[in-house]
Amino acid sequence: MPSGGYLFVIRNSNFFRHWVFRHSSFLVGCQNGQKALDPLAIPTSFRYHVNMSTSSEIPTSERELIKPVQFLRGVGPQRAELLHRMGLRVARDVLFHFPRDYRDMSELRTVAELEENCPVSVCGHVEEIELRNRGTGRTVLGILVRQDQQYLRAIWFNQPHMRERFSRGQRILLSGKAHLNAGQWELAHPHVEVLAEHQEISTGRVLSVYPATEGLSQHHIRTIVEHVLGSCLEEVEEVFPPEYLLSHSIQPLREALPQIHFPTDRTSLKRARRRFVYQELFILQLALAMRRHRLTAHNRATELPVTAQIDARIRRLLPFELTASQTAAIQEVTSDMARPISMNRLLQGDVGSGKTVVAVYAMLVAVAHGQQAILMAPTDILARQHQLTLATLLQKSRVRIELLTGSRSKSERRDLVRRTAAGELDVVVGTQALLHAGIEFPNLGLVVIDEQHKFGVQQRAGLRRTGLAPHYLVMTATPIPRTISMTVFGDLDLTSLHDSPPGRQPVQTYWGRPEQRAQWWEFFRRKLREGRQGYVIVPRVETSESNAIKSANDAFEELANGELEAFRVNLVHGRLSSDGKSAAMADFRRGQTQVLVATSVVEVGVDVPNATVMTIEDGDRFGLAQLHQLRGRISRGTYPGYLCVFSTPGTDESRQRLEAFVRSNDGFELAEIDFQLRGPGDLFSTRQHGMPPLKIADLSQDRELLEEARRDAQQLVADDPELAATEHARLRRMALARYGQALELSDVG
Repeated sequence: MPSGGYLFVIRNSNFFRHWVFRHSSFLVGCQNGQKALDPLAIPTSFRYHVNMSTSSEIPTSERELIKPVQFLRGVGPQRAELLHRMGLRVARDVLFHFPRDYRDMSELRTVAELEENCPVSVCGHVEEIELRNRGTGRTVLGILVRQDQQYLRAIWFNQPHMRERFSRGQRILLSGKAHLNAGQWELAHPHVEVLAEHQEISTGRVLSVYPATEGLSQHHIRTIVEHVLGSCLEEVEEVFPPEYLLSHSIQPLREALPQIHFPTDRTSLKRARRRFVYQELFILQLALAMRRHRLTAHNRATELPVTAQIDARIRRLLPFELTASQTAAIQEVTSDMARPISMNRLLQGDVGSGKTVVAVYAMLVAVAHGQQAILMAPTDILARQHQLTLATLLQKSRVRIELLTGSRSKSERRDLVRRTAAGELDVVVGTQALLHAGIEFPNLGLVVIDEQHKFGVQQRAGLRRTGLAPHYLVMTATPIPRTISMTVFGDLDLTSLHDSPPGRQPVQTYWGRPEQRAQWWEFFRRKLREGRQGYVIVPRVETSESNAIKSANDAFEELANGELEAFRVNLVHGRLSSDGKSAAMADFRRGQTQVLVATSVVEVGVDVPNATVMTIEDGDRFGLAQLHQLRGRISRGTYPGYLCVFSTPGTDESRQRLEAFVRSNDGFELAEIDFQLRGPGDLFSTRQHGMPPLKIADLSQDRELLEEARRDAQQLVADDPELAATEHARLRRMALARYGQALELSDVG
């Protein structure tokens, strides 16, 4: 058994032979070898008994850290269930359950000491509770709080559920900004903590606020964390070598843990937070750097150099001159393809910048060398658009192109599989059906994946698991903020396209108010009479429960019988069959339909140069990047585009998003603005990418620390590619335990 590991003999199982517990992850010895497994991943239905005959060999440190939360001081069975809801199952989990916010208790004041618009905390008793209904679903909850002989009022708008938290006589702590209203102090939407009658309030320090769940108060969580710190702190192992801590000015773990939970002051908190943010980002960057090394060291690919003859033949097929940005991008891509190492490059560009042309050039390079190419898209609509684009561009060539989507019949799929395996097809365009059709590519040289953010790390690796080592070019029309490109896409080399092809016209964008509707629709109709086409975009297929948001079905009926009754209007949305969507798009592309009412299904992959006007309803329901993508549907040709977004935003963030959308046509600028407004959000979600979420780092505010961690991790992997040195063993184990599955690192080394 490896040194530092502890043997748990599991009875009552024919499959598992033993478990080795090591530093919060199990290495499972099975009949078919070993693999890493999170201890919390053991199914509860698997009944096992631990042979504690070797317990004398297990130091108290490990027994305390893996102690189930039920047996922690102050927990018990009922609170254990609540902790389980938050993913806290053993003491170690509690220790690294970081606060989500902090409140400065040095600002605890009496009512007489309150000042206008100053953040404060006030303690008192609930005197009165009043919940008023203002109609149309609007409510105001007010509570009167008494502090000795003085009073203040706390109010919450449209949060009737808060009423259940209060009862007369309760002792509570309110934190927020004070405002004087008609001679009485008010706190609007304050943070509330219910206190025991004689519970002390610690002033002069920073109070932690934890992610919680109903039934578990902040006081209970703090108490549990405090007890775990007392029993486990000295047993937690430092992940960084001592000299690394010193050279990088990182606070040691046993000093940082108490300060992240119970900071002495803001300075101590800042230092402790820096340690954990750096560690989290450093481990992520280590995993990405290890993946890059693995791809470089092990994925051998066919060399596909571009000769002068190949370049001339490809350029003759293109009916236009390449932009300077496209030429530079092609140079980067083809330089990678000429190497015996599998290319792993992300091509990002603004709407209409000509990414597809770069991909077509790369595919033709592969075909020129007798290799096959795949172009994979996330939707049928986008796949069909790509197939049409390729067929048009390459109609004078001998390149054999075929389309495979989920809507193809079984016989068509069988025929395509046969022709591909026989080498009779050069380029196959399709959706994820390409991953599951059982296709064998005898000479696969290049895989192009469009709309990379819609696939994710694990899906992108699907073709690699077939044992193939082609070159990979992944594309996105959604410019990626730099912090995201260094994290979610950190294993990819990056190429950016900024220029637009000559002749493209900018889109004039307006934010329409309700009283301007008639004026806009008159303008919309005038453009249709001039021979142009248009879109009407709505956020939903059907009417929402509140009936406040316009649906695609309702908008189609209203427009076809109202503002646009003199024109040919059609409807397309995601719930239509593939054939239905294809027919609707084909009619619109041919001009048989003048107006297309649609959901965001047309966000990408729709290229109709004659469509130059767009109306977006309930624009606050779309993200900024999504709005920009939709706008890109009317900047495809030489005619100027016009867009009007109608919206009554309910939040400051929605208003700022719409203002930015109207002000700027630059997708890269809008991506950064969107990132600052809403943070990483879905960009770093497990759902999208298979990557575990960050626990403490905030990419919108920790960019400098991210860049520092990235440099340090890349240097460490350059010096020790598989982190095989003894002093790097803990870092390696942590990187594999956290990101091994998502980044397919479990077999590194």
